[in-house]
Formats: sequence, structure tokens, C-alpha cells
Amino acid sequence: MAKITRKPAPRKTSVPKKKAKVAAAKPKAPGKKSLKAMKPWTPPEVREAFSRFRKANPEPKGELEHVNPFTLLVAVVLSAQATDAGVNKATRALFAVAGTPQKMLDLGEERLREYIKTIGLYRTKARNVIALSAKLLSEFGGEVPRTRAGIESLPGAGRKTANVVLNMAFGEHTMAVDTHVFRVGNRTGLAPGKTPLEVELGLEKVIPAEFMLHAHHWLILHGRYTCLARKPRCEVCLINDLCRWPEKTV
Repeated sequence: MAKITRKPAPRKTSVPKKKAKVAAAKPKAPGKKSLKAMKPWTPPEVREAFSRFRKANPEPKGELEHVNPFTLLVAVVLSAQATDAGVNKATRALFAVAGTPQKMLDLGEERLREYIKTIGLYRTKARNVIALSAKLLSEFGGEVPRTRAGIESLPGAGRKTANVVLNMAFGEHTMAVDTHVFRVGNRTGLAPGKTPLEVELGLEKVIPAEFMLHAHHWLILHGRYTCLARKPRCEVCLINDLCRWPEKTV
């Protein structure tokens, strides 16, 4: 009767189940590698793409309404996590009464909030606009600085804001990377990057100087109206034959 010491064996089935679940949960990783695996654009291809953008829209304009560098700066600060259309709706009346740093200070934070209350995060933005107006008067003679460091030192203004203002107000060859430009740079394979700065530097490296003045506008408009986030309109895309995106529909 000593044979009763046999060990019961039922637990072997639970181990494979756990392993099977772990193995099944992981296959999404290769998708991220596919962007890096894309063949880089050649210089002639990049030139061709921007030549097409230029031919279709020789003088692209930013969609934020403004009347001078200061109002452009304010509009860009207000546009964070908001649409250009929503910002324009609020700033038309605002800029009619407060189109300079001094007039904005005279308006005051409380009254400014009333003008921009339809814009997301309007309380924080109102505080920043009043603070940057004060700083422009105290440190920059009431003028918007013409350097990235100067603009980035202002409350509510970051690198993207500086790039937009330097480009649109002062004609600098800067590349402002918003969500649209970030998407286009990665999806097309033109300038893949994990961060906006990586995409910015990648685009500056590959785009010929003759296109740089308008390049960020072309890419923003392309992302906003053609290379849409959820359902890209590949069938009407100007550069669909050059695009490296493996899921394009043409």
C-alpha cells in the first residue's frame, strides 16, 4: 500500500495558458518598426513633392487671423489645444480693441477672459497673454523679439510658437511642427521621428532651402485637409506616388 504517495498532476495545463496569452498579446510591436524600415526619400523625390505643393498653392497662408507680429504671437499662444477657426472667432473682436501689448495690459486679465472664454484653457491663456504683454513692454520695448530664445522666454510661448512667429512675421526659414506636420512627417516617411523636435530637425535637413519659407504651411494644410488622421484622402493626395506609407489606398 506504499504506492499511495503518487503526486496529483493536474496543474500542467495552467502554465501553457499563461504563456499563450503573453505570446498573443505582443504582435503590435512590429508595426512601430515599419516606419523605421521605410526607405528614405531621395533628394529628387523631396524636391518633386514640394514642387507639386508650390505649383498647387504658390503662396500658402496661415489660417490664424492677425494684424501684426504681436497679434500673431497672441493668436498662436491661444491656439494651443484649440482650432484656428475657434481662435479666429474669439480674436476678431479682441484685436479690434487690444492690438498692442499696452492695450492688452490696459484691457486687463478679467476683461480679456470675456473675449476668449470660448477657447479651451482660457483662464490660463488669459493669464499668459497679460504676462507676456507686460514682459514685451518691460524687456523688449513693446516689440516681439526676432529670436527663438526671446520668444520662448515669454509666458505661454514654446518652440512651436517661436517657429510660427519667426516664419510668418519675420520670414525666417523655420519649421513649426504641430500635430498635422508631425503626422505627415511620420506617415509619409519624409521625416520620421518620435518627438516634434525630431521631425522638425528631420524636415529641415531634407527640404531644400528654396521651399523652406512656405514648407510648414504646405505640410500643415496637407495634414489638415488631405492626410487626415483617421481616414487619409490618398485618392486626391498630390504626393501619393512618393509617399512611403504602407497602408495608403492608392
